[in-house]
Formats: sequence, structure tokens, C-alpha cells
Amino acid sequence: MASVDTALKEAMTIEGSIGVALVDYNSGMALGTLGGTKDFDLNVAAAGNTDVVRAKMRTMEMLNLGDNIEDILITLRHQYHLIRPVQSRSGKGLFLYLSLDRGRANLAMARHMLSRVENDLEV
Repeated sequence: MASVDTALKEAMTIEGSIGVALVDYNSGMALGTLGGTKDFDLNVAAAGNTDVVRAKMRTMEMLNLGDNIEDILITLRHQYHLIRPVQSRSGKGLFLYLSLDRGRANLAMARHMLSRVENDLEV
């Protein structure tokens, strides 16, 4: 099992990573961040993506889908943004947010590796 710091460091080894955050989607607060740039504030991204997660959770509940979100992908011209809710009991209400440089990232590999990070995460 990996601590939050270890999980964030592991996520940053994913090819093309710009930044990563572990976020509480009940409050919108980042519990930890790593990376980012002067023009890309991970705390702002964490808060904004909380709305995305909440909306999808509400929609799934209204539709009675009875399933879990594996990940949410937002595709921009130059970036991928991956949102992965933490499924463990200790991580309930949390999600991993990973921003990737689209020109350097392999999306399939990034999804696979972020899944491993999420599975190993101990909160």
C-alpha cells in the first residue's frame, strides 16, 4: 500500500504528466498535489473538477445505474485530464486527478498506470 505522497510521486512518473492531485469531492479540497506549472494551478483544477465528479455521480444515481466510475476523460487540444474516483473503503469520496501533455502521453498506458496507483493508494 502506498501513502498519498508515494502515490502522487508514482503518478508523476507516467509519461507526459503535468500534475496530479488527490481530491476530496465533498469539499473540493486537494489533499495533496504534485507538479503543475505557474500557469496551471492544481488547487483550482481540483476544485473545478469536483463539480464534474459530483455531476456524474448525481446523474448515475438518477439513472439507477448501480455501477462505479472507472475514470472520466476530458480531452483538450494539448492535454488530457484524467479523473479516477478512489474505490477503496478508506478512499471513499476521493478522486485522483491527472493532467497529461497530449503530445507526450500514451492515454491507454496512463489509464492503466493511474489505475495501479489508485489500487495501491492507502489513505
